[in-house]
Amino acid sequence: MRNVVVRRGQAPSLPVLLSAACIATLLLVATGCGTAPDTTAPNATDTTTPGSGTGEPPLLSADVPRSTPEAKPVEIQELVSGNTAFAVDLLRSLAAPSGAAAEENLVISPYSISVALAMTYAGARDDTATEMAETLHFTLPADRLHAAFNSLGQTIATRSREIPPANDGDEPATVELSVVNQLWAQQGFTFLTEYLETLAAQYGAGLRTVDFIADAEAARQTINDWVAQVTKDRIKDLLPEGSLGDLTRLVLTNAVYLKAPWAVPFEKSMTQDGDFHLAGGGTVTAAFMQQSETLGYAQTTDWTAVQLPYKGGELAMVVLLPAAANASGAVADLSSAVADLDGAALQGLLSALQDENVTLSLPKFTATSALSLGDVLQSLGMDLSFSDDADFSGMTGSRDLTIDSVFHNGFVAVDEDGTEAAAATAVVMRLKAAPAEPKTVVVDRPFIWLLRDIETGTILFLGQVTDPTQE
Repeated sequence: MRNVVVRRGQAPSLPVLLSAACIATLLLVATGCGTAPDTTAPNATDTTTPGSGTGEPPLLSADVPRSTPEAKPVEIQELVSGNTAFAVDLLRSLAAPSGAAAEENLVISPYSISVALAMTYAGARDDTATEMAETLHFTLPADRLHAAFNSLGQTIATRSREIPPANDGDEPATVELSVVNQLWAQQGFTFLTEYLETLAAQYGAGLRTVDFIADAEAARQTINDWVAQVTKDRIKDLLPEGSLGDLTRLVLTNAVYLKAPWAVPFEKSMTQDGDFHLAGGGTVTAAFMQQSETLGYAQTTDWTAVQLPYKGGELAMVVLLPAAANASGAVADLSSAVADLDGAALQGLLSALQDENVTLSLPKFTATSALSLGDVLQSLGMDLSFSDDADFSGMTGSRDLTIDSVFHNGFVAVDEDGTEAAAATAVVMRLKAAPAEPKTVVVDRPFIWLLRDIETGTILFLGQVTDPTQE
């Protein structure tokens, strides 16, 4: 096996990433007690990229370019279907009465979490890999899975563009969407070249070095500063104080940022206060935006779905309103409705969307979430990955790493003009130790929302609103 030893160097300046939604996911990987000290393999290759001398952590990457997308449409469809099932699993766990976001506003990026864990999965072997695949609903063979993530990621990247004006005299609009992956490794620690090549080729992920052993707090601040920069300061302090230590060896991060204007903005003069009914009883006064337009619409006995496209028609927000508990309009229990939802049901509802004349009343809302997903992922089946029996030998050639924690922060703001959202995920690894009549939809009770890529069906952001007056 070929190894790469992380050595110091200089790094180029970082680009600023823009989007209407932003997510960051962070996986922390560390080694356990009693393992051999870090060593430099004789055949290690230093892949430091010459930098600009800005003083940022050194940037290293395998000597391979990002692969040209070559996954088959059926493979991308299978990947998206699995990612959707995992997204609903997360939502059900977080929104359950005993969940981390029970009866609270929630914003997550299932796509960010799936990508960060897929990069981790690339180094998993044997039972650890099987467990991760089952939990994450990865059904493709490993090489095809990573190729599908690459094709999907590069397709989604094309959504970030300037939209020509629809009418003469109008200003062009801009949809900003970026997804970035970054690894942070202990300087001097050895990784397999094959692992770094997979992440570089299929995820465009570079690797920067920090010194967790000598100054974990400085490393934490460096990673948090990077996340804040690429999410335009919407995600700060992704890694909480004390989350890194001298056993941390690798942090895998993914950040998504989206900023997009509505295809048809809401008229601000039409926004008016109204009652929003809380699940626990009582009401709050919220600012409701009003619109009567042709929108995607679907209804079942359990849900009403309305799709609001963004400029360009490639991205959209879908609002999912649970059925009222009774004919008098009493508030339904959102957590119970979510508990009965699964990936197939959600995909069926989204597939049923058809253009209808809709009169929509939707509250403005802003939400932030700061989550530690370790317990949730273990409850969904990833016990082994967090234990001393974990096998991530595909990263280093030995079974010396285990997942220590997974952090995920999100932000979303919805108003008359459009949506801004941001999220970040981090995985920390340590050493073992009706056509004639308009449809009227009044979103005046707790609801689910999602932001998706229409062509691929990828759910970029997902959340719930239990009280639109809370930030």
